[in-house]
Amino acid sequence: MVVGTAPCGVSVSSVWILLLLSSLLLSPSAASVDFGHCGCDDADDGALSSTYNILQCQKVSDFLIAAAYFSIPLELLYFATCSDLFPLKWIVLQFGAFIVLCGLTHLITVFTYDPHSFHLVLALTVAKFMTALVSFATAITLLTLIPQLLRVKVRENFLVNKARELDREVGMMKMKEEASWHVRMLTQEIRKSLDRHTILYTTMVELSKALELQNCAVWMPDETRSEMILTHQPRERDIMDQQNCSIPIDDPDVQEIKATKDAKVLGPDSALGVATRKLDVGPVAAIRMPMLRVSNFKGGTPEVMQTSYAILVLVLPNDGSLGWGRRELEIVEVVADQVAVALSHAALLEESQLMREKLAEQYRDLLQAKHEAMRAGEARNSFQTAMYDGMRRPMHSILGLVSMMQQESMNPEQRVVMDAIAKTSSVASTLMNDVMQTSTMNCEHLSLVRRPFNLHSFIKEAVGVVRCLTGCKGVEFEFQVDNSLPERIIGDEKRVFHIVLHMMMNGNIWSVSDSKSVGETIMLVLQFQLQPLTAVSSAASSDLSRSSAIPNFNGLRVLLADSDDTNRAVTHRLLEKLGCRVLSVASGVQCTSSFAAEPSFQLVVLDLALQRTDGLEVARAIRKFSSNSWLPLIVALAARIDDKVRDGCQRSGISGLIQKPATLAALGDELYRVLQNS
Repeated sequence: MVVGTAPCGVSVSSVWILLLLSSLLLSPSAASVDFGHCGCDDADDGALSSTYNILQCQKVSDFLIAAAYFSIPLELLYFATCSDLFPLKWIVLQFGAFIVLCGLTHLITVFTYDPHSFHLVLALTVAKFMTALVSFATAITLLTLIPQLLRVKVRENFLVNKARELDREVGMMKMKEEASWHVRMLTQEIRKSLDRHTILYTTMVELSKALELQNCAVWMPDETRSEMILTHQPRERDIMDQQNCSIPIDDPDVQEIKATKDAKVLGPDSALGVATRKLDVGPVAAIRMPMLRVSNFKGGTPEVMQTSYAILVLVLPNDGSLGWGRRELEIVEVVADQVAVALSHAALLEESQLMREKLAEQYRDLLQAKHEAMRAGEARNSFQTAMYDGMRRPMHSILGLVSMMQQESMNPEQRVVMDAIAKTSSVASTLMNDVMQTSTMNCEHLSLVRRPFNLHSFIKEAVGVVRCLTGCKGVEFEFQVDNSLPERIIGDEKRVFHIVLHMMMNGNIWSVSDSKSVGETIMLVLQFQLQPLTAVSSAASSDLSRSSAIPNFNGLRVLLADSDDTNRAVTHRLLEKLGCRVLSVASGVQCTSSFAAEPSFQLVVLDLALQRTDGLEVARAIRKFSSNSWLPLIVALAARIDDKVRDGCQRSGISGLIQKPATLAALGDELYRVLQNS
C-alpha cells in the first residue's frame, strides 16, 4: 500500500509564521514512496541496505518534526497567557491547533513505514483532513487580520511622530529649564554684591560663561549726555584705549537700542559693535539697562526728568557654532532686567551711604562746634569766675571792716559816710552775685529776698548816699517824704536800693538862674506789700542798719580756715571783736592737722571754697577726728547759698551757714544761734 503525505494548506496572504509552518509541512514523508517491505525482491543487498537507511532517516525526521510541533503550541499558549493579545488570541489558538494537527500527522506517519493496518491509514486520513480544515480556517482568519495589522502599522507611525514631537517639546523644556537655571545663577551672582561696579563686572563675567561670549562691554552716557563711553569690560585691555573709546549718543543703533526694552542683534557695520569687538569676532547683540536714581523712588509728585540708560553689548566667537537665537536673547533680556533692579538697589545704597557720610561729617562738625562752644563757655566761665573772685574778695573784706567800724564811736557825719559805704558795698556785692548767677549758671530769672524793712529809714540811707556824692561836688540835695507814706513794707531791700540809687545817680545836674525854668523830671513807681503790724519784730530790721547789741562770746576757742589772706584777717578780727580766741589757718590740711594736734576747739569757722581742698571734705575729716563725747560745732562760709549747698552741709555735719560777705552782726547772730541750739 502506498501512502502519500498530505500537503499542508498554505495561503499566499499568510504571514511569516505560515511560511515557517509550510516549510515544515512540505518536508517529504516516507509513506509517499512505494517500497516493498517484504524483503523478498531480487535486488541486491546494497540497494536494500540503502533503501532501509532512507526509511529510517524519514522515520526519525517525522518523529522530530512531531516533537517540535507538539512543543510550539506550548510556547504559544505560554505567550498568550503572559501577554494581553486580545483580539489576537483566536489566531494564536488557531495556529496552535494547526501545529498540533500537523505534528499528529507526522507522528502517525512514523508508523506507516512498517506494515500497518487499515485503521492506521484511516487515522492518518482523518488527521490530514482535520489539518486541512484548520489550515484553511487559519488562512481565512489571516485575511481578516491583515487590515488590522496595517492599521497597527499606521498607528505605530502616528505614535512615532508623536514621540518625536514629545522629544522636541522635552528638548525645548530642557532648554528653557537650562535658560532659567542660567538666569537664576546669574541673578544669585548679581545680587551677592550691592556695589555698582561689582554688579556690572559680575554680570559680564557670568554672561560670558553662560553664553560662551568672546567679549562683553558696558557703555554709559557721560555727564553731558552727548556721548556713550565704554566704562566696563571683563577682558584686560589698554586702559587708555578704553577711556578714549566713545560713540555719539545720537548714533542710530544707540537710539534704536534705547527705544525698546528688547535685545537687538547689531549688524556687522554697526559702530557700537565695531567699537566693542576690536577684533574679527562673531555676531553682536545689545540691550539697554535703566540707570535709576533715588529720585525715581521718592514719593509724592515725580519730577519730570529724562531716564538715563546704559547699553550692554555682547559679542559671540567667530567660529560659526553659536548664534543669537530666541533663547539666548531671552536670557539676555531677563538678566538685563535683574541687573537694572540690582543697579537701582546699588544706587539707593550709594545715595544712603553718601547721605550717611554727610550726616556723619555734619555730626562730627557739630560735635567739634559743641566741643569748641563748651571750651569757649568754660573759658568764659573761668574768666568770669576769676574776675568775680577778684572783685568779691576785696568787697567782702571791705564789708567786714565796715561792719566792724560801724560799732565804733563816731560823729554824725562820719556815721552817715560809714553807713553809705556799707550800703553801697552791700548793693555792689549783690549786683556782682546777680551778674555771676545769670552768666555762669545761665539763669534767666533772679531770686528775690523778700523781707520786711523800714521804708523811711531806707529813704534816709539812700539820701545819705546821694548827699555824700553831691556834697563832693558842692551841690545841695533836699528830699521830702509824704506823710501818707507807710513805714513798714516787705520787699528786696538791696535791689530796691540799687534801683533808687541808679535813678538818682544817672540824672543831669545843671544850675538855673530863672526860677521859672523847669528841669528834668523822673518818676519811679514801686509797688510794695505792707507789713502787718503783728509781724513787726526786732529781727525784721535791716542787717546793715542794725541797732541791737552785738553778742559777746568771751573765751570761745575758734579755729578759722580761709585760703584768702585778706578775708581771713578780716574774719579773724571780727571773731576777736566778738570776744573769741581765734587760731587762723590758710588750708584744709592745716585745719585738720591743727584740730588733730589740739582737739579742744569749740567752734570751727570753715570757708567752703578752700584752694585745692573741698570744705565739705575738711568738715567730714574733722568729724572723724572728734571723740564721741565731744563734737565741735562747725560753721561754714559760702559765697552762694542754695539747696545743694545746704544739703551738702547737712550731710557733712555743719551746724551753721553764713553767706559772704560776713558782717559783724551776721556773724554774731549765726554763732549765737548755733551755740543756743547746741
